[in-house]
Amino acid sequence: MAKRDYYDVLGVSKNAEQAEIKSAYRKLAIKYHPDKNPNNKEAEEKFKEAAEAYEVLSNPEKRQRYDRFGHAGNSASGGYGGGMNMEDIFSNFGDIFGGGNPFESFFGGGQSRGGRRAVKGTNLRIKVKLTLEEIAKGVEKKIKVNKQVVCKTCDGSGAKDRSSTSTCRTCGGTGSVRRVTNTILGQMQTTSTCPTCNGEGVEITAKCTTCHGEGLVRGEETISINIPAGVSEGMQLSMSGKGNAAPRGGVPGDLIILIEEIPHEILKRDGNNVIYDLYISFVDAALGASIEVPTIDGKAKIKIDPGTQGGKILRLKGKGIPEVNSYHKGDQLIYVNVWTPKALSQTEREQLEKLRESPNFKPQPGKNEKSFFERVKEFFE
Repeated sequence: MAKRDYYDVLGVSKNAEQAEIKSAYRKLAIKYHPDKNPNNKEAEEKFKEAAEAYEVLSNPEKRQRYDRFGHAGNSASGGYGGGMNMEDIFSNFGDIFGGGNPFESFFGGGQSRGGRRAVKGTNLRIKVKLTLEEIAKGVEKKIKVNKQVVCKTCDGSGAKDRSSTSTCRTCGGTGSVRRVTNTILGQMQTTSTCPTCNGEGVEITAKCTTCHGEGLVRGEETISINIPAGVSEGMQLSMSGKGNAAPRGGVPGDLIILIEEIPHEILKRDGNNVIYDLYISFVDAALGASIEVPTIDGKAKIKIDPGTQGGKILRLKGKGIPEVNSYHKGDQLIYVNVWTPKALSQTEREQLEKLRESPNFKPQPGKNEKSFFERVKEFFE
């Protein structure tokens, strides 16, 4: 199913300020929270959808890419939050509600999800170089990424063996501690991450000898990246869950892919259009000719009309770069340059001397002749 526009999801305009976006998300989060809507799949999906929209629109960089490229602007796999889970969403509540998880007081605890703090792996950044042909058609790249992976010896626990862990004595395995403070308004209860186990709920008594208690080791993974057609230099794509692994069964980070364009030997890119400089002799310009020119898809034949002037621009419709996630394609623009030979044989020179006096070989600009800049302006109007 196609993703809905993020602005529509939050019910705000495209010019909405951050305060308005934050307020809109807060209302939807409260309305569709799972504790308020138990066993309601539709509410849960709306809850995730709102969180995904806020994740993008609350980040100026991601929002700018979304406004320009749509859903493909930050994802190599068809969307921003394809791997977004509840832990990711709840981790953002400190920003929205000013610290902590407000739903514990709103809806009665939220203990069904457990009190342990989920650790998230760090994000990874890589650069992917693409040819103009790959950009025009889209491509699947298999990239070897060196990153942190879960230790196979301890299965990410960081402990030497099962007997080397115990329930945290401070929090009793919940990962959080509660404090009750007396205030003038009565007793106030606060919840914070357990300082002893850092929110993991367990203590390690003997560390794994392979990862030294980290739960992670360096490793290599081959990742398949589907890059949509139409991407451009500097554009960033994101693959959820393909970054560094997290210890103790945490959520992996994301893989950020930075696009680099490899300059083409002949063709140049201008937005979604492709530019080609064509050089023809003044004989072909005068008599006309049929000439092959390179395109992204191979060779194409074009017709040079008799009397073609230098500076003329020819257009091959639909031979350019497609827009990201769109059926619209740019064009190939052919800039005609009349080439003048620098070295002539004696016979050629004599022939040209005879033609020099011909009226047809003398420039005769008239009211119907247009300058180069006028022709360019007319072409693009």
